[in-house]
Amino acid sequence: MLRPWVEDDAPAFLDIYSRDGVVRWLGPHPRRVTVTTLETARERLRHREERVAGLSSPMGLWAIVPVDADRDEPIGTLLLMPLEDAGGPTDRVEIGWHLHPDHQGRGYATEAAQAVLDVAAAAGIEEVLALTDLDNEPSERVALRLGMTDEGATDRWFGMTMRQYRKAL
Repeated sequence: MLRPWVEDDAPAFLDIYSRDGVVRWLGPHPRRVTVTTLETARERLRHREERVAGLSSPMGLWAIVPVDADRDEPIGTLLLMPLEDAGGPTDRVEIGWHLHPDHQGRGYATEAAQAVLDVAAAAGIEEVLALTDLDNEPSERVALRLGMTDEGATDRWFGMTMRQYRKAL
């Protein structure tokens, strides 16, 4: 299930984003400092809420929650966001995923991303990009399972060299 992150998710957010195995792949260098307190988790959740407030559907950042779980606790994030480069906003859209290490390799990222790709296609988005670190093999495998084409390395995004995948919708 995909749903918005809410303030009550701060403990799960802290558990996910306090882990080097998650944050080592996120954002430009130097990497963001891991989330270390509940207050920092709440601040980051508020920042995410502000970041998506002006976006039109189907853009957003969602909590991934397994439907077969005993609790409504997120295990990761799925994003569909407009991309910016050094020149500012572009007409490109990024799809991405972050999962708690205990839940990686179970198909959650692929299933959540495919659901969002279906909604994006229905909304008229013609193509999406996925961007990974050059050595992030698990995310590269997700992109390939989604039918994305590996376009090789690019330094256009986030001030760093990344592998770019593209999918026409």
